[in-house]
Amino acid sequence: MAVPKRHKTSSTRDQRRMHLFVTSPALYLCPKCKKAARAHTVCKSCGFYKGKEVINVLGKLTKKDRKLKEKEMKSAEKEQKAPSMENLSKK
Repeated sequence: MAVPKRHKTSSTRDQRRMHLFVTSPALYLCPKCKKAARAHTVCKSCGFYKGKEVINVLGKLTKKDRKLKEKEMKSAEKEQKAPSMENLSKK
């Protein structure tokens, strides 16, 4: 039976096994724009964190892109404000 010629260090062993412990990032739905974002970070689509605007996302866009983004954000707000049948029945 074959025997290893050299001892494998714990560092080499752990580097080989590193891929076994990789997990997917924790995601949540942004309350402002309803898109998936990483937990405890600023939302990349709207620039809000904990209800406050941290990054001015619209300032970096061109005029055409800015209008599209504003429409998208307004439609998301309208959907959020509209009461659903489930919410009405819970009250």
